[in-house]
Amino acid sequence: MSIDARSRPTAFRDPEQKGEAGLTSEQQAFYNDHGYLIVRGFLSQDQVDEIRDTFTTQAKSGFVEGLSDYHYKFAPGDPLSAWPRMLQPHRHSQLPLGPLTVDCILNPRLVAILRCLFGEDPLAAQTMFYFKPPGARGQDFHQDDFYLKTKPGNCMAAWFAIDPADPENGGLEIVPGSHRVEVKCPGQADLTRYFANEHVDIPEGMEAISLRMEAGDVLFFNGRVIHGSQGNTSQDRFRRSLIAHYVPRSSLELVGWDNPTLAPDRTLIELQTPTGGGPCGEFQPLRPH
Repeated sequence: MSIDARSRPTAFRDPEQKGEAGLTSEQQAFYNDHGYLIVRGFLSQDQVDEIRDTFTTQAKSGFVEGLSDYHYKFAPGDPLSAWPRMLQPHRHSQLPLGPLTVDCILNPRLVAILRCLFGEDPLAAQTMFYFKPPGARGQDFHQDDFYLKTKPGNCMAAWFAIDPADPENGGLEIVPGSHRVEVKCPGQADLTRYFANEHVDIPEGMEAISLRMEAGDVLFFNGRVIHGSQGNTSQDRFRRSLIAHYVPRSSLELVGWDNPTLAPDRTLIELQTPTGGGPCGEFQPLRPH
């Protein structure tokens, strides 16, 4: 795998973005208590526009081998058959979206926030881009660490809203405080409502809340946090999002699909592949969830 670290014209090379600013004590405390944090207006409008236009233009060019998700087989007419999610775009240095994704997920301001939340350097392990067109199904409640199998510690997501996201167009739902529960073995999701197979029950005494995000907001959440989304019931609104998953620099194991990881200086770092199935059996994901 090659990573294109060349300087190029992009909103992410804006000199004003070079400063590193972490989190306030209030933001850190909120994350510690709830397992998630929204940083409002993190991306500039120019950055949002560049991400949206670059990914949407690539998708309109047709299926890209090794990038467009072919693991889920959608029936003709399913909105997701025309707009499949993209997997690991940061690894596609031959396409405009590859270097753009790397610039975004290793933005020094973002790395500074991740250092605050992890207490150490982050390693970028996984990226995805969801289009979620009108009529698309959602994704049932799940936990990211079930898929990434991070050890020791937990993974963390940075979820970039590229369109406004709310209940109508299938915005995220999250269970505050669920970062304190263990990784749960999932059951079967209702595939009439959700495109992926796994379902995790919400623990007794907890409940999901719907998040409302504007384009440019970034949501950070712990890999144990239970989260999901409902279908996009709007008539004409996409819910595009760029998602990156990170693991702590001290991690020793990570599922093989997500190796090698990418350090803040863009060095490739290989972690060990977990052995054995763990408490949930022999499930070994071959793709991002």
